[in-house]
Amino acid sequence: MKSKWLVVLILIICTFSAVACGLSEDKKEQEQAPEKSTEEDLIVIGFSQLGAESDWRSENTKSMQSTFTEEKGYKLLFEDGQQSQTNQITAIRRFIQQDVDYIVLAPVTEDGWDTVLSEAKEAEIPVIIVDRMVNVADDSLYTCFVGSDFELEARKVTEWLNDYCKSKDIAADELHIVNIQGTMGASAQIGRTNGLRKAASNYGWDIIAEESGEFTQTKGREVTNKLLRQYADINVVYCENDNSAFGAIQAIKQSGKRVGSNIKDGEVMVISFDGVNHEALLDVVSNQISCVAECNPLHGPRVEAIIKTLEQGGMPDKKSYVDEKVYSAQDEVSAIMVNDKKYDITILSEDNVIDYYIENQMKTQTEN
Repeated sequence: MKSKWLVVLILIICTFSAVACGLSEDKKEQEQAPEKSTEEDLIVIGFSQLGAESDWRSENTKSMQSTFTEEKGYKLLFEDGQQSQTNQITAIRRFIQQDVDYIVLAPVTEDGWDTVLSEAKEAEIPVIIVDRMVNVADDSLYTCFVGSDFELEARKVTEWLNDYCKSKDIAADELHIVNIQGTMGASAQIGRTNGLRKAASNYGWDIIAEESGEFTQTKGREVTNKLLRQYADINVVYCENDNSAFGAIQAIKQSGKRVGSNIKDGEVMVISFDGVNHEALLDVVSNQISCVAECNPLHGPRVEAIIKTLEQGGMPDKKSYVDEKVYSAQDEVSAIMVNDKKYDITILSEDNVIDYYIENQMKTQTEN
């Protein structure tokens, strides 16, 4: 079934891309061509991206690169940190030397930024933090943050798990959970780990082990393989992003166990975060991933809105969080409550998964 839908999705993606390109060309022909900006007119942005460890990160980079183009009046200086804070600090200092107008930082970890951000402040260059937060003694060292509330994402999926187990009469002490964490010290890892720990404490769940999968498929498979050999009673694998979930699914199948939501029948449930690409959504429909908390990577337009506000002399909100969905194919839970707020669960099926994928692609085209 999954391969069939992959073929259908590929055909739709190709068609969609062709239509999108055609619409773009038509729009260009209809609009009067603006005068070409000179180098001096461009707003120069130095973007320090932490790496390219996941599908989410790739989409985040594309969003930034497609937003900050010369046609729109920007010059983007892009630096890939390759998962190294040292590389990112070097990049920021290079941006300062180049006298950029703005620095955008997607930090690999939260700590260790005080000195270099102080240098940027001294140079009077606004710093916009995206995706992951920084932990600094003086929050005036950065102008604002835009990204996800990672602990809220975790609260959503853990509430889903609690409600699902209630619907299936699965007692709290029957859950034996391993957490395949992300890059240690990253905001996403901290928030998603803390959210799971708090839920386990509240509901009496057993967290057998926690180990970093580094947000990658290879490491996720490696770590899950090891944990499955160590613990025979694992029945929930909580993965802190989709790529590590893909690796965990491979490991579970290779071990001879079954992936799925029927814990009482011996299946191993996989829970994940991101929901960025078609494979993750298809895995939800095919019951390979039981629940996914969406993590929206399209920060380019949001950062542009912040820069426009600053250019006009305004002051954006210090922290801006994006709205995100929760996906599942299990219809036992249609909504959850977190902090007295209701969040509907988006139930995916064979009939609507392609629609939701196209909706996400349309959103990408619109926002970029």
